[in-house]
Amino acid sequence: MKILIIKRDKLGDMLLTTPMLSLLRQSLPQARIEVLANTYNAWILDGNPDVDRVWRYQRVKEAGRIHWRAAFAQIGQTLALRRERYDWVIIANGDASHRAIKRGALIGGQHLVSYVDDKNTHRAVTDPLNIPKSIHEARRMANLLTPLGITLPDELAPMRFQLPAEAETFAQQWLAEQGLVAGSYITLGLGARRAKKQPTTEQIIRWTRHFYEQWGLKTVFMWTPGKSDNPLYPGDDDVAQPVLDAHLPWLVPFRGALKPALGLIWHGRTSLFPDSGLMHFAAASPGGVLGFFAESNVSPSPQQWGPIGPRTRWLDAPKAVAELADADVLLKVAELLA
Repeated sequence: MKILIIKRDKLGDMLLTTPMLSLLRQSLPQARIEVLANTYNAWILDGNPDVDRVWRYQRVKEAGRIHWRAAFAQIGQTLALRRERYDWVIIANGDASHRAIKRGALIGGQHLVSYVDDKNTHRAVTDPLNIPKSIHEARRMANLLTPLGITLPDELAPMRFQLPAEAETFAQQWLAEQGLVAGSYITLGLGARRAKKQPTTEQIIRWTRHFYEQWGLKTVFMWTPGKSDNPLYPGDDDVAQPVLDAHLPWLVPFRGALKPALGLIWHGRTSLFPDSGLMHFAAASPGGVLGFFAESNVSPSPQQWGPIGPRTRWLDAPKAVAELADADVLLKVAELLA
């Protein structure tokens, strides 16, 4: 049996698809499992034993530019995928996506599985599914396997991710330069892009002081480089600067890219992140994560997007993370450190 999973989403979404891939491999150990992903998120599956092949494609539109070579390459790739004659093609989206469904229809296959709604469907979808409500995104992904006769277990396997070698190398070098050793710090990051989902400067100062005075742990404070008004990829420089201006002796700043940040997260005791891709990466790390959510009645809810794994916690504020009580945050961190 040959199965193709189409996954076009962000980094955190791809991580949350790995429990589905584990369930598929466990249920159909002899099947050939392949994934179609873009060059932005495909690397997350590097070294994943549940996947036999990852097909990569460059997005036609990136950073506001049209890449015509990518468009022609996708045409050739689609023809190659059609020749594979898959038994099952699964659109791994938590919601109905017309563009993803259309891509799956072009690839063909004996069965095409996808979530659909009134506006997003296609006659090529042989196994349409209604979008489930009030379940976590990881279970939404796993639910797409039910047309194959696979029953969802009470608990899914944890997310599977192999830290890139360059991230490990960078972490060892950077920590040595900063006089830090593995397990001697907590990682606290910005990354939600919206102020209501980020801790305030005052909260960061109070929390990190407690980490140092109570547990002897410094804080690696990380954020995305760039100005918040950058139209292509907004950064957190403006938000981070007041924290840096406090000149906290127990705080070690890290302004850098994603993969180097992962190495630092993997070597920390635990992490604190707003709802973001980094939060999900930290959930897959040995130290786990405390995730922050806010205004989830109109924003992404932790019931669907919260961190998952054996060492994860989350807090949901009514309007903004600024409303969270220090005692609640420190209790959750203490649980992760225990």
